[in-house]
Amino acid sequence: MAEPKRTTYLRSFLAPSRPILILALALLFGLGLAIRLYDLTDLPLDFHPTRQLFSALKARGMYYQGLTDTPDWQRQMAIQQWKIKATVEPPVLERIVAATYRLTGEQLWIARLYSSLFWVMGGVFLFLLARDLVSTDGALIAAAFYLFLPYAVSASRSFQPDPLMVALVLLFCWAVWNWGKCPAWGWAILAGVSGGLAIYIKTVAAFFIVGGALGVMLGRYRFKDLLRNPQVWGMIILGALPGTLYLIDGIFISGYLANQLGGRFFPQLLISPVFYARWEGKIALIMGHMGIVLGLLGAFFFNSRPGRAFVISLWAAYLAYGFIFDYHIASHDYYSLPLIPIVALSLAALADLLFVRLDEVTADAPLFRLAATTILLLGWLTVFWDVRTEMKATDYRPEAARWAQIGDLLGHQSMVMALTEDYGSRLAYWGWQNATIWPTHGDILYHTVIRGGEDDLEHRFDALTGGKEFFLITMMNELDYQPELKGWLYGAYPIYAEDEGYVIFDLRNPRTP
Repeated sequence: MAEPKRTTYLRSFLAPSRPILILALALLFGLGLAIRLYDLTDLPLDFHPTRQLFSALKARGMYYQGLTDTPDWQRQMAIQQWKIKATVEPPVLERIVAATYRLTGEQLWIARLYSSLFWVMGGVFLFLLARDLVSTDGALIAAAFYLFLPYAVSASRSFQPDPLMVALVLLFCWAVWNWGKCPAWGWAILAGVSGGLAIYIKTVAAFFIVGGALGVMLGRYRFKDLLRNPQVWGMIILGALPGTLYLIDGIFISGYLANQLGGRFFPQLLISPVFYARWEGKIALIMGHMGIVLGLLGAFFFNSRPGRAFVISLWAAYLAYGFIFDYHIASHDYYSLPLIPIVALSLAALADLLFVRLDEVTADAPLFRLAATTILLLGWLTVFWDVRTEMKATDYRPEAARWAQIGDLLGHQSMVMALTEDYGSRLAYWGWQNATIWPTHGDILYHTVIRGGEDDLEHRFDALTGGKEFFLITMMNELDYQPELKGWLYGAYPIYAEDEGYVIFDLRNPRTP
């Protein structure tokens, strides 16, 4: 792929040589991977631990299924904890991690390593795409934003399918853009396969696959010509087949998806100002208000009509995705993870204009050029250091021993009700204890306000605690949000064990009225 003809700011400042660009890219992507591998062995509690431990429990169960040198109760519990977890996406990453465990033993950091590698690989395709759309200068800024945005660093280390999905979407976008410039079966097959795999990994990728494809195709060709093009149909078939087969099997044959598709779209939210405020709040959490404003503006600064149509179509795909998954887009910030590369592409156009002007005003002023370059490098290194400092600030490793102690107190085989973090996932993973989970205050609101259910403490308590031996509380603040439950427990049941951060009530021996 040919580079843009104009001399980039980077190369005009340093030297007109290709090795300089290669060195800059090696530094950029090398540090992008290094920051993700920093504090590699810390527990996955830094970013949406509920979702990460969901995958960790699945991977452990897959791994323990093949073990013969572990206590039978532990092996059976690990398998049970895997299989009782709902199946929404195919457990591709979990199976890769479980297979790796057979070589390394159970090491949770393995998942962090894979996710980090996937995200950085996606950055390579983002760079190539942005270079084609704008310039090498713009592509460098797009890649730097994608790799070093603090939220992106945390999210791309997580044990969930999203980093792999984003990487495959970027591979698809790069391939379909090249197909648009030079239609050939090679590009069509690469686009179809990568798009199909992205949708298979996580179905929501379909929004960005379809949006990107429409942006490229309609930005360059007439609709009737596309209908006659066998390569277009090849891409459609390859892209749709894996996800379609998975949905058919999950809904109509095996049935494991039959109850997983509800609770995602609530039409009443679309007319609620609170919904839009919460959605904007999640985006601001990811990249700040200025990041989203500059990203939106950047979409209009692409010089070519095909490039502008392509990027705007990706923005439109994100909006459609948010409207369909309205509850989750406003409540789960990682649902907006695909927005990061879209904003990065948009910023590439703005960065290119900045560098063109910077090149002009510093051409005859070497000190100004040195100062401008120093500011850029210091800004980048400051972000790198801040992210590293935030990771170092918290050590989650002691959590494993804490939960193991609680699991030992409960006896592992007991019948337990729990109001605890991550819907019992920490207790299940490190405590080796299954538990029925008491709903949080937020869950109760979701059930009563959004889903239209009824809230009756006595009925819920009798229904959930029947046959249970213990009631574990580790979310003490959450208990304060439910004063009726707190009064009921402290008034009716003796304390079995307690320590800083937890209390266990003995449901076997209620106090006499």
